[in-house]
Amino acid sequence: MHSDNKAGINKLGTANTQSQLKIMLLGSGELGKEFIIEAQRLGIFTIAVDHYQHAPAMQVAHQYYVLDMQNAEALYALINKEQPDFIVPEVEAIATDVLIKLENEGFNIIPSARATKLTMDRQGIRSLAAEKLGLKTSPYQFANNFDEYVNAVEHIGIPCVIKPIMSSSGKGQSILKDPSNIKKAWEYAKSGSRGLGDQVIVERFIPFDYEITLLTVRHKDGTYFCPPIGHIQEQGDYRLSWQPHPLKEETLLACQHIAKSITNELGGFGVFGVELFIQNDEVYFNELSPRPHDTGMVTMISQNLSEFALHLRAILGLPIHQIHLRDPSASAALRLNGESYNPVFNGISDALSEPDTELRLFGKPSIQKERRMGVILCSAKTLDEAKEKAQRAAKKITLIE
Repeated sequence: MHSDNKAGINKLGTANTQSQLKIMLLGSGELGKEFIIEAQRLGIFTIAVDHYQHAPAMQVAHQYYVLDMQNAEALYALINKEQPDFIVPEVEAIATDVLIKLENEGFNIIPSARATKLTMDRQGIRSLAAEKLGLKTSPYQFANNFDEYVNAVEHIGIPCVIKPIMSSSGKGQSILKDPSNIKKAWEYAKSGSRGLGDQVIVERFIPFDYEITLLTVRHKDGTYFCPPIGHIQEQGDYRLSWQPHPLKEETLLACQHIAKSITNELGGFGVFGVELFIQNDEVYFNELSPRPHDTGMVTMISQNLSEFALHLRAILGLPIHQIHLRDPSASAALRLNGESYNPVFNGISDALSEPDTELRLFGKPSIQKERRMGVILCSAKTLDEAKEKAQRAAKKITLIE
């Protein structure tokens, strides 16, 4: 019999005893690491799973497994062996049909097996948002092969955005501005895909004024929203995020309406990272993650409850009162470049020389070319000060090869 979060939990056991509550994390990156830490603070037994050894969350979990999570048979066998009370996906590259089967057998998938399956690829979530719910999105077409891709580019028009159907951290994403780069964008999308096959999405490029992440928390007591997070992305991956991003009241309400509509449709409990474009006060749905979001790492310094603490409370049905900001804050991703299986970082004292500055090094065991290896967190009296301070600190940290 597996735990049910619908009523909320009022008692917790102790890890490594018969009374323990057990959470299995599928994917063990930097976001999963922070979630595991939150779970351990409540004495929960944690298991981290990923496809490579010594992934960040594995370093803090009670137990870990190295596993290809797209191998349906192996994933099913592991979950049945460990019998976790909650299964928490952290990445897209998972055999989601197995999660549906396991959910039907009584396992608790967060937020739900259906939400995980629909959002694991851009086709599922975009079709749901635009076609079923009628939410405003950029015009788009899907392509299953190169010929379909070329036709899609012709139909959507240049400039357009090319993305793999399934990827993370912006891998394989590019803006096609010149027809001579059509094949190059196709090859880049294929190289960044985390799934099987050649599917891509071609979207019309919207010259938006800004983009935000609206962290939306579905809980047994209702839906909560964190203050909007603004961010800058390059090549589809975030470089700087800040909170709160200033919005007109009517624009914020429109963002919240879109976020609530799609998360209600997906169901389940937990944090959803809803990405939105704003152009001339018009709000466009972009993407959604049924889990904490990388731009939301700023909440580790900005809020009374981080997105990871909120995710855990929502999963367990624990009370969530008012979510409030401490100070205007910013996070700067440490995207470093190099080749090393023994990463060493320089400039740590320099980066932490200003007050209200924090550093998280993720503990990724290697770097090949460019990789996000950590994050700087800063708070200040104003957003501009926080952003400038975070960027200054981030520039001081370098990789020693």
